[in-house]
Amino acid sequence: MDLLCIGEAMAELRRNGDEFAVGFAGDTFNTALYARRLLGPGSTGYLTRIGHDPLSDGLARLAAAEGLQGDTLIRDATANIGIYAVQTDTAGERSFHYWRSASAARGLFRDPADLDPLNGPGVVYLSGITLAIIDEAARAALLDRLAALRATGTRVGFDSNYRPRLWPNPDTARAWTEAAWRLADIALPSVDDEMALFGDTSDHAVLDRLQDWGCHFGALKRGAEGPLAIGTDQPAQTYNRAATVVDSTAAGDSFNGGFLAATLSGRPLATALLWGHETARAVVGHPGAIVPSPDAATLDRAA
Repeated sequence: MDLLCIGEAMAELRRNGDEFAVGFAGDTFNTALYARRLLGPGSTGYLTRIGHDPLSDGLARLAAAEGLQGDTLIRDATANIGIYAVQTDTAGERSFHYWRSASAARGLFRDPADLDPLNGPGVVYLSGITLAIIDEAARAALLDRLAALRATGTRVGFDSNYRPRLWPNPDTARAWTEAAWRLADIALPSVDDEMALFGDTSDHAVLDRLQDWGCHFGALKRGAEGPLAIGTDQPAQTYNRAATVVDSTAAGDSFNGGFLAATLSGRPLATALLWGHETARAVVGHPGAIVPSPDAATLDRAA
């Protein structure tokens, strides 16, 4: 397996007039799905806990249909999948309501056996949401295992994806996020998240801090402006804006999927930046987190 993504996938209730449609999404799940589409069969897995409820079964069916490795969907006997409802305004911005406080995914890594799937993949990817939803002992166990695996050649990908409501306070969020950045071989932050959490006042302040913490490869996401490379000279290329923004859901997640897929395919950094941007640009033109996306041939032509 080239890539293993870790986190929480939930049932998504999306309003359409007076009706609600059910789908499935979650930040790291979205990244896994878009990366798998570009990398091909057998490339990508998703590690989470789900229940035995009908919605958990629906998520498992979607993961299988999308070709994600399914043996890391751990079934929990006592908890169900989380749920959220989302509405989108005329500018494509979203508002959410969550039912996730007792979701199965919050129990990840309480059982040491949950760490076993981390052994083997070339890249293990997680986010700040992954860290926020699990308890402190589980966070420590996860980061300790990742530190040990890095010594054997595993690379760690991380996106801070800061969501204040998931953390008890900003100091706790800063401490654990910094610890994760110090382990990151592939850094995929969003500038807004980093400024909100760490108080940086510019793009380059974010870049300087992350490089001081040992992040020497990756992309600083800046939405329509296009990404900045982390830890190296900036490629001389331009990034097209989306013609229409219907829904910004999964914009950053899909960027991460495109970037990781290009990197794992051996493409140069400039191509990885463009794959990420073009994947996100396509995704924001459709409603929902999981949408049709460009294939590798399309992205190569854009490069």
